[in-house]
Amino acid sequence: MKKADIEKKKSLGRALYLSGMEQTEIADKIGVSRVTVSKWCSAEGWKEARAAKSITRPELVNKLLLTIDTLIEQVNESKDASLIAGLGDKLAKLSSVIEKLDKKANVVDAIEVFMAFSKWLEHRAQTDPELTPDLIKAINKYQDKYIVESMGASLGR
Repeated sequence: MKKADIEKKKSLGRALYLSGMEQTEIADKIGVSRVTVSKWCSAEGWKEARAAKSITRPELVNKLLLTIDTLIEQVNESKDASLIAGLGDKLAKLSSVIEKLDKKANVVDAIEVFMAFSKWLEHRAQTDPELTPDLIKAINKYQDKYIVESMGASLGR
């Protein structure tokens, strides 16, 4: 089998896996062994991608908040000085993760909105003479600047 054919099968296999199909079904459907699909799944990070796709940002934030609550309860019940000492650091790290998730989500949300708005502008420009190519170019320029600056802020720059 040619490398291009293998890559096509791998790409299709990944799409099927991300849609929830089991490895055995994928192997049958694309004509490779289940072991091959399993190797691709491990080597290419398909499991992680499927997990990331299936959990929403609010669900992840809620899980992190529950983890924080559990940590606090464990420390309060144990009265162990070493656990108490390490609690602040753990809480700071978990809080930082939550904050980063919020900032990244805001940038992703902005990109999605700007893309939809740009498509709308292109469609609208066909019937609205005020929407000139120069105006659309200027709007896109400032959208890009906003995204770059927002990403810089979310990366702590």
